[in-house]
Amino acid sequence: MKIPFVTTITLCTLLSATAAQASHDCKDPVADWQPREILRQQLEAKGWQVRRIKIDDGCYEVKGLDQDGNKVEADYAPASLRLRKLEIEFDEDAVIPDSLYSGDKGDRP
Repeated sequence: MKIPFVTTITLCTLLSATAAQASHDCKDPVADWQPREILRQQLEAKGWQVRRIKIDDGCYEVKGLDQDGNKVEADYAPASLRLRKLEIEFDEDAVIPDSLYSGDKGDRP
């Protein structure tokens, strides 16, 4: 049985200068929202196993596994389906991409 790796990396993507406010809520008008099924199809085409898509603070919150089997939780703007937030919980055996490190080799496990 694999034990989840203790490191969770959070990546945040800002959609615009107004998104830099303290609030992380999505404010897309409901009339502009795309169906959840379109988001599910896009993620599954990238190799994700989508377990759940729910609405949280006006965003689509997705939970599942990425193409490498890591647990993921992501928030998407429901109108544009743009990524707003991504959390990845790596397994202890996972190979973590260099792009997720700050650049100092001392910060790597």
